[in-house]
Amino acid sequence: MSDELTIAGLDTSVYTIPTEVPEADGTLAWDATTVVVVEPRLANGTTGLGYAFGDRAMGQLITETLTRQVIGLDVRATTAAWLRMVRSIRNLGRPGLSSMAIAAVDLALWDTKARGLGQPLHQLLGSVRDEVPIYGSGGFTTYSERQLVDQLTGWVAQGIPRVKMKIGTDRGRSWRQDLERVGRVRTAIGSDTELFVDANGAYDRTQALQIGLRLAERFDVRWFEEPVSSDDLVGLGELRGRLPLDVTAGEYGYHLQYFRDMLQAGAVDVLQADVGRCAGITEWLRVAATAAAFSTPLSAHCGPMLHAAVATVPPNLRHIEYFHDHVRTDHLLFDGVLEPVAGALRPGPGLGLGLSLRRAEAAPYRVA
Repeated sequence: MSDELTIAGLDTSVYTIPTEVPEADGTLAWDATTVVVVEPRLANGTTGLGYAFGDRAMGQLITETLTRQVIGLDVRATTAAWLRMVRSIRNLGRPGLSSMAIAAVDLALWDTKARGLGQPLHQLLGSVRDEVPIYGSGGFTTYSERQLVDQLTGWVAQGIPRVKMKIGTDRGRSWRQDLERVGRVRTAIGSDTELFVDANGAYDRTQALQIGLRLAERFDVRWFEEPVSSDDLVGLGELRGRLPLDVTAGEYGYHLQYFRDMLQAGAVDVLQADVGRCAGITEWLRVAATAAAFSTPLSAHCGPMLHAAVATVPPNLRHIEYFHDHVRTDHLLFDGVLEPVAGALRPGPGLGLGLSLRRAEAAPYRVA
């Protein structure tokens, strides 16, 4: 059986999908989402699928550097494959696109291993729960108030009991407008729905403290994501000690040491980690265990279909971000995408991640 489970090849493709309208948060604007898809092939003919969001350059890195690191390995040796990939990008730098490219391959290998062994991925990983809570996420600063309210109330109508919107407009200069928009949303969603905000590091420490107090007191906001830059661990820690809501960060973590430093600094109430950025499932589970060692809850950042299986594993997992752009691209590119039920995603009985590429529908978006 070992020879049959040997990795014989990797097929890599890249897709760029325009957003419905231009989108922005407090510190960045964008008009498209790029998805890098990896499909391993085993000696026995089994194929799998994994992907990560990022840039088309990831596809070239996978094809020219990472593929040869995993060819010939037994697909069950996911940690060995991961180590070989990490060592191969030493001179390229671990944070950023290198880790995101590794994530796409690692996810694909885990999916293929599960398929080769005839199991759903969440069962292979050893789940402790059958479903994972989600929160609706979008609410971009470029949305009109009508678009903003319609999107968030739409999630509430679907049974999702927590929603998140962007603030920090114009890098914090339009903070009064931020508060007005939060107030409109709170009125629209009612008092029973949890309201989260994400500033994407747009404020300075003083602004963040003043705004955070108002958000909590006036609008019962429960979650303040990146009130200041996630690189400002001292500032995050100070805000955490003074604000009556959860201060969160971590989405820009690409390796375990980043998360360890954030936890040692006492910078967050809830740690965020993105399996498509932090080099895949192999590292994400280590991050989850490290957070547990610091008695800190973990929240999965974006990519809900990438996290649906692995998020069933950590006991300290709080929820998954059900991010608008990624939900939309998932439905355009893949069959088998999970739908929320009562505010949660429940991995199904399909093998691996349970996804398959919609090749004909995806073809118009392919760029590499």
